[in-house]
Amino acid sequence: MRIVGHLDMDAFFAAVEERDNPSLRGLPIVVGADPRAGKGRGVVSTANYQAREYGIHSALPISKAWKLSEAARRKGKPPVTFLPVRMERYVEVSSHVMEILRRFAFLVEQAGIDEAYFDLSSCESYTFAEDICRKVKGAIRDEEHLTASVGIGPNKLIAKIASALHKPDGLTVVREEDATAFLAPLSVRTIPGIGPKTEAELAKMGITLVRDLRRFSSEELHGMFGKRGLDLYEKSHGRDESPIEEEYEVKSVGEQETFAQDTRDSMFLVERLTTLCHDVINRLKAEGFSCLRTVVLTVRFADFETTSRAHTLPAPTSDLQVLQAEAIKLFMPFLDKQENPDGKLIRLIGVRVERLGRVETVKANG
Repeated sequence: MRIVGHLDMDAFFAAVEERDNPSLRGLPIVVGADPRAGKGRGVVSTANYQAREYGIHSALPISKAWKLSEAARRKGKPPVTFLPVRMERYVEVSSHVMEILRRFAFLVEQAGIDEAYFDLSSCESYTFAEDICRKVKGAIRDEEHLTASVGIGPNKLIAKIASALHKPDGLTVVREEDATAFLAPLSVRTIPGIGPKTEAELAKMGITLVRDLRRFSSEELHGMFGKRGLDLYEKSHGRDESPIEEEYEVKSVGEQETFAQDTRDSMFLVERLTTLCHDVINRLKAEGFSCLRTVVLTVRFADFETTSRAHTLPAPTSDLQVLQAEAIKLFMPFLDKQENPDGKLIRLIGVRVERLGRVETVKANG
């Protein structure tokens, strides 16, 4: 019997802020870009559940979040407290949570800073697996003073969907024999991999619920969506054979900044670029990496056209000055006709590093 658990921390960034600053408890909190009194141009990273009651959610433009906060304030409700992202702190707390989880589960796949899959097959029963998950949740609550939601199912697909069903602080068990019935009434958007575009495509065909998707054979879905259609067919029937892979590896580390005003001021842009590089190196080290090989620069113009350029270094480095020099070299063509023939203003720049290495890897290769 295969039994899989999926742990998902509740409003993680905001929950850490609330825990670290007890005066924020019970207040609506948004972690993300500076709203600049409604003129900010970034997005929401995380909103706690009180802020979500105002209609604020992750990836919402921060200016819209500010307006929703102001609308709530005018109704006599507490305004949102807007906080900057403290990634190093969240990485630190995440490592503590994963250490707790590994005390209860032999095989753990960290799928993100705030979520992980873990193998419960050795429990040999859903009853015992549920007991283990209650202990995991209790240990996180007692030691880290945070809540987590957990889903239990016959595979990673069902476990992940189940963990989101009764947030916050939820625990949802879906046995193998109940998996297809569990999925049937849910929105197709619930299936991982179905985003807004696919959801819209399916809606045009009268497919809004998982049960609607099951009207089509695998051949029909393959004809409509190619290889992706076969994946949709399997997932709509609750099937997922993907294994739990213990070695989770961050593939890249990056930072970006959306400017308050679109600009082509070269001195300002280079200054912000060098600061982003500094932040990237700090995150690189905070996440346990010692070096990088590939530098990726992203530029978004005022018309939202977005372009990336990358360069792979001849040898690994962790030198901030090397990163800054490579980022500036990639960026400079965007200030002239080579990459910006129309002289468009720039809205956002981002720096990402890839092909990361750890100390032990460098030593082994040295």
